[in-house]
Amino acid sequence: MAKTNKDYYITTAIAYTSGKPHIGNTYEIILADSIARFKRLEGYNVRFQTGTDEHGQKIEQKAKEAGVDPKTYVDGIAQTVQSIYDMMNTSYDKFIRTTDEDHEKQVQKIFTKLYEQGDIYLGHYEGKYCTACESFFTESQLVDGKCPDCGEEVHDAKEEAYFFKLSKYADRLIEHINTHPEFIQPVSRKNEMMNNFLLPGLQDLCVSRTTFKWSIPVPFDPKHVVYVWIDALTNYITGLGYDCDGHHGELYETYWPADLHLIGKDIIRFHTIYWPIMLMALDIPLPKQVFGHPWLLQGEGKMSKSKGNVIYADDLVKLFGVDAVRYYVLHEMPFENDGTITWELLVERINSDLANILGNLVNRTIAMTNKYFDGIVTNPHQDEDIDQELKDIALAMPQKVKAKMDQLRVADAINEIFTLLRRTNKYIDETMPWSLAKDENQKDRLATVLYNLIESIRFSATALQAFLPETADKIFAQINTDQRDFLKLDTFGLYPEGTRVINKPDMLFARLDLQDILKKVEEITPKPAPKVTYEPIAPEITIDDFAKLDLRVGTVLSCEKHPKADRLLVSQIDIGSEVRQIVSGIASHYTPEQMVGKKLIVVANLKPAKLRGVESQGMILAGETSESLGLVSVDLPNGTRIH
Repeated sequence: MAKTNKDYYITTAIAYTSGKPHIGNTYEIILADSIARFKRLEGYNVRFQTGTDEHGQKIEQKAKEAGVDPKTYVDGIAQTVQSIYDMMNTSYDKFIRTTDEDHEKQVQKIFTKLYEQGDIYLGHYEGKYCTACESFFTESQLVDGKCPDCGEEVHDAKEEAYFFKLSKYADRLIEHINTHPEFIQPVSRKNEMMNNFLLPGLQDLCVSRTTFKWSIPVPFDPKHVVYVWIDALTNYITGLGYDCDGHHGELYETYWPADLHLIGKDIIRFHTIYWPIMLMALDIPLPKQVFGHPWLLQGEGKMSKSKGNVIYADDLVKLFGVDAVRYYVLHEMPFENDGTITWELLVERINSDLANILGNLVNRTIAMTNKYFDGIVTNPHQDEDIDQELKDIALAMPQKVKAKMDQLRVADAINEIFTLLRRTNKYIDETMPWSLAKDENQKDRLATVLYNLIESIRFSATALQAFLPETADKIFAQINTDQRDFLKLDTFGLYPEGTRVINKPDMLFARLDLQDILKKVEEITPKPAPKVTYEPIAPEITIDDFAKLDLRVGTVLSCEKHPKADRLLVSQIDIGSEVRQIVSGIASHYTPEQMVGKKLIVVANLKPAKLRGVESQGMILAGETSESLGLVSVDLPNGTRIH
């Protein structure tokens, strides 16, 4: 089954399973979901794929640090990633994992084919290696001596490796980019790839490793594993059932080439140079477009755990709800430049756009319909000139949204919907339904006004399905209609007369108090570990000084509170040769019952002293900080001397 012009295949980059994705990572799946949902509204047969990238040296190290095998580690992270995507109500059709058996099998076939046809050869690589990116760089490619991609430290490395002949296909790729201006978007990303990489000349790409094991083995040379980018990039075809032997699945025949690879701008090089050259070598059509979206910054900086400025999607959802988070990241991300997320901006945008412009409009329109017409919507067609302007804006909105979405300008598309919502709010102020309701002769005019309001809300909700799907569903439920076909928004007036709206509408979005939100943020924000301060080291002593101490192991036989001091405990301790009575200031940390049976270290040759009238025949060893105290214990026989 060959691909038609109504089949649409969209992918995200697959998430690297080194840890839980933050909202800057999660933005990509929300953006892709809005595009996929909109294409479905337009009548496309959409295939939407996402997933996880699960191999590599960094994963091997993370698993080791966690004390588990790599597969167990990536299983946990993959589950976390998928649960976040599900929480954000994303409508993907396939969640691929690069540890999937069918994927790994095809990667080995692809590697072997490229080797057998001479596109991959064995050599040695020496250079600056970034473990985080699993990439080699030349000295000239480093930025301030660090990795040009992630900014981490690099180290000298040399290893036997297989290389892919990128240079063989460079001229062909340059020609493709020049003749397909839509291939790399935005244009600034295309210029970056051409000027910084392609035109200066491509070096052959290292595509195997021998220094770690957690990856797919090279089938004909098992001491090598396949380089993570060849493994990861091929997910876009293996997830469709591509078979290197030519026995492709129906999904591959229907959906390839991809219509859109949606990725972060930091991995544009891999998707617009390495990936298309791999496809050329395999004689596979190239994807139609690669879009490198900008980053979502926390304030002015990129999110990172080391900076302590990471915001996670689940925390945002707890505070604001799914659709409010979707709205913010989709609306506040520019087409080409980085966007910003702060708690203050979130609250401001939710209050102004969602609570006021959208939520309040729906709520008061339904409330007036119930108040004046017992919830029944009719249209006596008592129109006036002012009504036409509202209708014109409503009828123009779908095509304007479509035009913006065709350019992947999602924030601008949402703005077109809110232009209609703002105009609808203004229409209420202009027509003043509450004033019309006072005049019985204006009843038909009032009904017409309310019908126009309901129909404008229906137009807006129909377009919002791609961006705020849960909210759109709630609006349709409140105005009680299934008329949600985007392709039929060329006619104003399809809302069925005689429909009864909901009696008591729920508030779509409540207004938020910034200080209340900031307080909640403080409660959910992980606190940094308290800085430990240490007492200065005491003056030096000699071995002879230390030898004067006689430290013995003893077991607490009994313990009771001091009769005259609440902070003191009196313990009877068996130190082997005798039982000693020792008074200790530890009552705020231990109860008498907790002391009985403990094996402690006793300073046995300390001169006896009376503490609040009770004799103490030694001292027990303990460690103390400003917040806690702990007794020093050992598992040795009573009377054993500690040296």
